[in-house]
Amino acid sequence: MKSSFSLIEVLVVATIIGVLLTGASVSYTSLTKSSRDAKRKSELEQVRAALEMYRSNDTSSLYPVGVWADLSTALTGYIGTLPTDPKDPTYTYGYDSTDGTSYTLGAHLESTTTTCTSLASCAGGCNYCLGPYGQKQ
Repeated sequence: MKSSFSLIEVLVVATIIGVLLTGASVSYTSLTKSSRDAKRKSELEQVRAALEMYRSNDTSSLYPVGVWADLSTALTGYIGTLPTDPKDPTYTYGYDSTDGTSYTLGAHLESTTTTCTSLASCAGGCNYCLGPYGQKQ
């Protein structure tokens, strides 16, 4: 009686392992994209809450006017530091408020390709945007 495997048996097992590893790698990549997108949404909600606190304490009931770079000064005391993208820390989220009565916060999510608005300060184009009343289309 032989105690070794045939070449066909080894190739079948190697092919099955290869297919399983490919499936696992695709699932892992999808999962990490989803988790980074969830973090982006959560961080924008934190900034939105800070903006609402700012407006409620402002004597004229306005939001800070400007772009994302202007928020770090305006929101001092309302949020620790402005968040950065979890994948690329050099990327900044988008913010735009021209008159202080409304605003748009934006981020580029990895899991969707639609666009919601064109914020000049949103590198790569925003496809997830928030305003004072929630998500914008």
